[in-house]
Amino acid sequence: MSLSDLPPPTGDPVVPGPGPATGPTGPGHATGPTRAPAPGPVPAGAGEEWQRLSPRMLLVHPVRGLGSMAVPLLLAFFIGRGDGGAWWIWVAVVGGAIALLAGMVSWFITRYRVTDAQLQLRTGLLNRRVLTAPLDRVRSVDIESTPVHRVLGLTTVKVGTGVDSSRIELDGLGRDQAARMRTFLLSRSGAHGSGAPGSVAPGQVPSGAGTAHPPPAPGTTAAGAAQARLPADEVELARIDWGWLRYAPFSLSSLVVVAGVAGVLAQFGDDVPVDEVAVVQDAWAWVVAQAVAVLVTAAVVGVVVGWVVLSTLSYVLTWWNLRVVREPGGNLRVTRGLLTTHSQTIEREKVRGVRMGEPFLLRFVRGAELTAIATGIGTGGTTRVLPPAPRTVVTRVGHELLEEEGPLTMSLVGHGPLARRRIHVRAQWGSLFLAALAAVPVWLDRWWFVGWPGWIPLAVLLGVGLFNGVLAEASWRNLGHGLTGDHVVVQTGAVVRTREVLERAGVIGWVVHQSFFQRRLGLCHLTATTAAGSEQVVVPDVPLAVAVDLALRATPGMLEDVLA
Repeated sequence: MSLSDLPPPTGDPVVPGPGPATGPTGPGHATGPTRAPAPGPVPAGAGEEWQRLSPRMLLVHPVRGLGSMAVPLLLAFFIGRGDGGAWWIWVAVVGGAIALLAGMVSWFITRYRVTDAQLQLRTGLLNRRVLTAPLDRVRSVDIESTPVHRVLGLTTVKVGTGVDSSRIELDGLGRDQAARMRTFLLSRSGAHGSGAPGSVAPGQVPSGAGTAHPPPAPGTTAAGAAQARLPADEVELARIDWGWLRYAPFSLSSLVVVAGVAGVLAQFGDDVPVDEVAVVQDAWAWVVAQAVAVLVTAAVVGVVVGWVVLSTLSYVLTWWNLRVVREPGGNLRVTRGLLTTHSQTIEREKVRGVRMGEPFLLRFVRGAELTAIATGIGTGGTTRVLPPAPRTVVTRVGHELLEEEGPLTMSLVGHGPLARRRIHVRAQWGSLFLAALAAVPVWLDRWWFVGWPGWIPLAVLLGVGLFNGVLAEASWRNLGHGLTGDHVVVQTGAVVRTREVLERAGVIGWVVHQSFFQRRLGLCHLTATTAAGSEQVVVPDVPLAVAVDLALRATPGMLEDVLA
């Protein structure tokens, strides 16, 4: 089947029917309606036609090859110049030729085809590899374009089946070809467009414009009710608002960016001959002549300005033109990026929950971040949906993804005074350890620590103990859990407060863990196992009786026989 035979990138009709049971099963899930097959029959013999990617990739592969050879070529250049020889020129010529040849060979040995039932990719020169993805198991189709791809009008299509994080990559399709491929693959997915009856209780209306529907009529089947709740048209859940830029410096990821840039500058700072410039020498002499406070203030101002500039720049590059869209079949599509554009589509039934993160700096300005928890996508089964943004926007979009109001804003059940005591005691072990380390040179009166006063260990214990006590108290106050009609809610964290919401139908098992000290207090760690995200959601330091009751109410019928 050639790409010209694929349907145009328009919505396909959704028809009710039993459909293959390709989606997850369990409480709240039923075999629902399926998407109609792509219009038109599959041409006879199409499965035998292997196709190459766009010939414009012959310009992309050499650039990549030269990029991979950049470090060896630079090393040869500097070493060769140091020796005074010209051999480095031959190394550069030979290395560049090898890079160009490898890029051309890569294009010639890579082919793909779409059969009646599979997408196949064949590559490899000495070791031949054939990757396949059944069409009825396609769960996500992502489209990505680097700057070089965009100049040449190319894209990379990444196809995932939801089994694991590995995907088939068609690197080198035209924009129109990629759009047709995406529409075709998702329309042929057996579970595409199917409802998830367990996601919304009968009669419940999801929030958000374009998704409101009247309650199902009496006698309506679960599959029919779920189908009626799907949006008939594409619904935009969120779009980038550049007023959100004020939240960029308050994300902890900004600190990582600033620290990385500072480390790079520190590596090369000694090689910059600023000490030979007279103006710089005079300025430094003036700074040294001033009070130490001036120097400290200048350093703080420099760090803050660098932090704000770099975090804002990173925010713009990553989240440029962000759109979060609910497609007619119920699938979620997230597009973003300035230099490298990303378009990620996630099957509706693979979204098992969301995670709302609130770093302590963002909490001061009432901001938050949103991540979707799904099966077989992104890194560790998660994908970023919203950048640092107003908390009201994050909760609204999160509830749209969950198709239920309340999990991200509801009051949670605390874990009581025993959990508070355990958290505080556990936090002070580090304080005692640091105080003991500070006491060693005082007691031994040796090494370079000689002359330390005897009150140093006590000061360390008090200072660090107070800091850890504040963190422990914040951790306990943020700790809690809840249960809604469709989801389990868990909140943890002190520096970064995280609220995870997991679909009850996605829980496949429970684990109760008790340490020696937890048994004495009647506490435990309750773990809900799932196939999405990190494959577990932990409710820490919860009373044992409360944990058992939560598990029984969240998944009725799963534990009764075991407890009996």
